Amino acid sequence: MTDRHAPPSFRGLGYYVPAIVVAFAVLVAVFLADVQKRRLEEEYLRSFTTEQLGLLRSRLQGNILGNVKLVQGLVATLSTEPTMPPARFADLAGRIFDEDNQLRSLAIAPDFVISLVYPLKGNERSLGLDYRTNERQRAAAMQVKELGRLIVTGPVDLVQGGRGVIARYPIHAGKDKAFFGIASAVIDLEKLFSASGFKSDMRVALAISSRAHDGGEARTFFNTTAAVDVEPVVMTIDIGHEIWTMSAAPLKGWHQPSADLGLFRGGLALLAIIIVAPMFWVGYLMKDRHRHILALQDREDRLETVSQRLQLALDASKVGVWEYDTETKALSWDARMRKLYGVSAAQPVCSYKDWRAALHPDDIEEAERVFADAIAADKPYITEFRVLASDGSIRHIRAHGMTYRATSGAKRIVGANWDVTQDNQLQADLLQAKLTAEAQNRALEEARLVLEHNSLHDALTRLPNRRFLDQQIALAGSGDGRPLTLLHIDLDRFKDINDTLGHAAGDEVLKQAAGVLRAHVPAEDFIARIGGDEFVLLSRRDPVVADFAALSARLIAAISEPMAIEGHDCRIGASIGIATRNDLEESTEQLLVNADIALYEAKRRGRNRVEAFNDDLRLRTVEVKRLSDDILRGLEQGEFHPFFQPQFDAQTLEIVGVEALARWNHPTRGFVAPDVFLPVAESLNVVAQIDEAILSQALLQAMRWEAQGLGIARVSVNVSCQRLRDENLIEKLKAMNIRPGALTFELLESISFDTADDGLKQAIEDIKALGIEIEIDDFGSGHASIVSLLELSPKRLKIDRRLVQPLTQSTAQQSLVQSIIDIGKVRNIETVAEGVETMAHAELLRRLGCHVLQGYALARPMAAEDFLAFAKARAWMTAAGMPLTTAKAR
Repeated sequence: MTDRHAPPSFRGLGYYVPAIVVAFAVLVAVFLADVQKRRLEEEYLRSFTTEQLGLLRSRLQGNILGNVKLVQGLVATLSTEPTMPPARFADLAGRIFDEDNQLRSLAIAPDFVISLVYPLKGNERSLGLDYRTNERQRAAAMQVKELGRLIVTGPVDLVQGGRGVIARYPIHAGKDKAFFGIASAVIDLEKLFSASGFKSDMRVALAISSRAHDGGEARTFFNTTAAVDVEPVVMTIDIGHEIWTMSAAPLKGWHQPSADLGLFRGGLALLAIIIVAPMFWVGYLMKDRHRHILALQDREDRLETVSQRLQLALDASKVGVWEYDTETKALSWDARMRKLYGVSAAQPVCSYKDWRAALHPDDIEEAERVFADAIAADKPYITEFRVLASDGSIRHIRAHGMTYRATSGAKRIVGANWDVTQDNQLQADLLQAKLTAEAQNRALEEARLVLEHNSLHDALTRLPNRRFLDQQIALAGSGDGRPLTLLHIDLDRFKDINDTLGHAAGDEVLKQAAGVLRAHVPAEDFIARIGGDEFVLLSRRDPVVADFAALSARLIAAISEPMAIEGHDCRIGASIGIATRNDLEESTEQLLVNADIALYEAKRRGRNRVEAFNDDLRLRTVEVKRLSDDILRGLEQGEFHPFFQPQFDAQTLEIVGVEALARWNHPTRGFVAPDVFLPVAESLNVVAQIDEAILSQALLQAMRWEAQGLGIARVSVNVSCQRLRDENLIEKLKAMNIRPGALTFELLESISFDTADDGLKQAIEDIKALGIEIEIDDFGSGHASIVSLLELSPKRLKIDRRLVQPLTQSTAQQSLVQSIIDIGKVRNIETVAEGVETMAHAELLRRLGCHVLQGYALARPMAAEDFLAFAKARAWMTAAGMPLTTAKAR
């Protein structure tokens, strides 16, 4: 105990040391929290600025590319019609300028001399201009011829006023594709900026500078009113001849004060006070407590002194003294004895009868016997008995006495009595407390054992849980080098039980499955439930002797037996993955991964089976990982491109639509089919990104076809469920300004429309409201009901190729397809037949009333350039025996 006479350390500050330490820690935490808050605010500003800049860059680049692509189609037409008359040129150019674009003028210069210009009004003086003699434009025109490709330059100050971007295209004509001349398109820079969202209400400060590819000094040609802060977010746009650098920063700079910073700091200060104030209060209480302890110690010392003195007095006087004369029967009591027995001090003489009358009736006989024996045997008199007080209370008396002989020879006994009632009561209380404490200790030990058991066992199945399994694996992993085998067991169709009969039935299935595992797993093996419907068996037995494959087969057979659940015969199955560690260098964590991979393989191969982990599975896993990395890289590098397969009118064989199919142009593998990369892409959750890339490119090609006058009514693009659930999908589609009817989304029938949530259905309705048509792909192969599919009111149904291919050999199949076509006609839904492999298929489908044909008999999927040549050549019409006519333009 602390010396109360020692002076307080630090004049009492010692009691506040913990509070001071906590206060310092809180101040440090508050400072770090404030720094973190400001850093997060700055990171948010950078993220917001990057997002805004990316959106502006995407719009600007898309508008430039869109203008360039619009003119590119006209240039391609000039390559085929080098002697195009002015009227036709004005007609084609007018179509381009009628589109929503930022083109200012367009000039055609055969052999570098401008002969055609649009619009003619205001540009009459340009006719006859020879680029070879014009000092300002000669170098750029000659560069187009030398490089033989499109060159975009800008911004430049235009003679007509304003600024613009000039795109110069080489024109090649004739069979040998000889150089014919150049085409120049002027894009109005201010309109380009306005269409791309560069307005006065932009939410970031922005500056754009330009620098040529071959170097030179960068020049800034766009600035917002607000200056760009230091360390801006930078993005570039490569327009061809120059690189545009876009720099952006928040309007108020990176270090602008946060709106809620004062509130945040106030909260931190309040929290600091709440934490620190109690600590200082505790320090004060500790100091006060110590002062009270010192005062109590002083009192104890004084009481101890008094107690010692009192004890000396009590030793002589606290007991009642008595003396008994055996011959005269006289009994002498002092005042304390009279008080113990309730005899009045006024009574002059006390007798044996007074003592006997005060005894408890149950103790009289024993007390008299002991007293008589002590007198008769001249031995010490030591006993205890009870006395009834006049108020009815009971006192416990302890009596000590010794016999002696008086000088007269009379035998006497002298002794002392004292009240031990409280001592006896205390002993009884202590005994009861001891018994109670022992009972509580036993209960606590039992509770500890129960808690320890519960912490290591699953509450539902009473099997060991994941924590217990981890302990066992850790012990086995550092064992004696024996093989370690894991069986990862997963129940098949368990989710169906939960969905149909409820979770109570699912719990009962888990209990019965656990009982089956207990009954069939050898006693020396360890079985645990690690969560959901998954179990793991851990064994140290020799794999050759144990034959885990046979054990797994027995477990699957036993689990597959019907279970009686709530009056239903429920059947489930099990898939098991086996992994054995023979090399001590292999970690137990990797062993768990291997067992999980084997289980996944068992499920992939059809469930209700056993698969053991081997090198092939390891290689397949590595391959999937490599393919996953390549897919992510491919998305970043823009390696996913659409291939186009035309769709033909069943009666006229004219192209009425084109389906855009995703293809992956891998740098080393070449073109990779969707059935290879889509399953991996789905697991990476990037199918929506692939859909978006294909859609963007398909729409760009559709604009190109329109510029070429091909008259293709629509382009169809597959859309995944992931894409439909994109919260920003509708806004992105609105920003594209898609002409109603020009785009069709193909939805797989395998998407479960019967159980589709309201969000998915609403997304489809919103898409239709934008003028985008809905088409059900692979109709007849999915699991959704016809009613649920038709409730979507699709524009078309695509009959699955597996229904189309047997048509020519099966009348039953013809009836089935006829039924689908009739359903479409009743609901005013067009039908598209996939997999048209022969012209016999085409003729039969035409007779059945199918509207549109698609298949290898007419055209295979092809790249964008190949499709353009195919559509212009119209060779399929000749092959099909149809009259070759010019495709009608829209």
